[in-house]
Amino acid sequence: MSIHAESSQQLGKSSPALSPFDFLKEELDAVDHCIRQQALAFDPAVEPYVSYVLNNGGKRIRPVLTLLSGGATGGIHEDHHKMASILELIHIATLVHDDIIDGAEIRRQAPTANAKWGPALSVLLGDALFAHALTLASEFDDASVSRSVSKAASDVCSGEIIQTRRRFDFLLSREDYFHIIRMKTAALFAAGTELGARLNGQPASVQASLRDFGFHLGTAYQVYDDCLDLVGDENAVGKTLRTDLNKGKLTLPILNLLARATERQREKLHRLFLQREPIDVSALANIADYEGSIESALDTGFGFVEKARECLGVLSGGPHADGLHHLCDLLDTLLRACREH
Repeated sequence: MSIHAESSQQLGKSSPALSPFDFLKEELDAVDHCIRQQALAFDPAVEPYVSYVLNNGGKRIRPVLTLLSGGATGGIHEDHHKMASILELIHIATLVHDDIIDGAEIRRQAPTANAKWGPALSVLLGDALFAHALTLASEFDDASVSRSVSKAASDVCSGEIIQTRRRFDFLLSREDYFHIIRMKTAALFAAGTELGARLNGQPASVQASLRDFGFHLGTAYQVYDDCLDLVGDENAVGKTLRTDLNKGKLTLPILNLLARATERQREKLHRLFLQREPIDVSALANIADYEGSIESALDTGFGFVEKARECLGVLSGGPHADGLHHLCDLLDTLLRACREH
């Protein structure tokens, strides 16, 4: 099983008998139904486009986080299903936009919206999903809930803007990189875990600990995904790879590579990146310490997973709390699989 296929299987709905989250199956089915039903809220002329991207969206990691957080802090109810759906809609909207920016043609082994209909329609489709998600969030009686969702959506978009603006920027620091991925990826993880607890009326301290858990886990996940983009197999992963490298996104392994290189090696790397042509990763290995740079990035990912574990001390136990711990175990497994690739 490929690295990415394993994450899809264990964090998504496929092969539920093998899934460590089998006890969430009914809840995830309810969320899946809610997500797909959202297409009906759009004009009939728009509905088929929305249905396509909703059926070809993410691995439901954010809904899993929301449900586990809710279950670990008092129980899952209908508001958790709704919140899980909202966060997944925002995530899917970002995927639609990402595929335009990256020129990606495949996602989950199917053509992207951009590949099927072009950038003009796809950008509007992503916008429509964002708007609909925020409309749903506004229906909660607690205004702080909708504000948190809006803030997370704003952070995601801001992170993408900063990352896009700083492509091919060799002055990008590690601190800049972590700021970007904290916004563009970890913000939605954190919103799911924090709001899962808030919807159960948990104290601010518990909400804060679970928010921090989401931030650390989301950061580790993005580090993993950035390494996967370099070492993964496109056919097994089911999406276009090497887009980060070819589009000038300076991810953590590339920043490590530049930091480890001599001045002369950095000049060669800069020239290679600035050609703005597809890059064979073997060319990187021939210039500087490519494998060591991947290893160092993976070590950083492991560190963030450990920080996430430490945040779960506020929970008293039970299957949902165990599920959050298992997410850490799963991400550790995926990072190790990246190392062995």
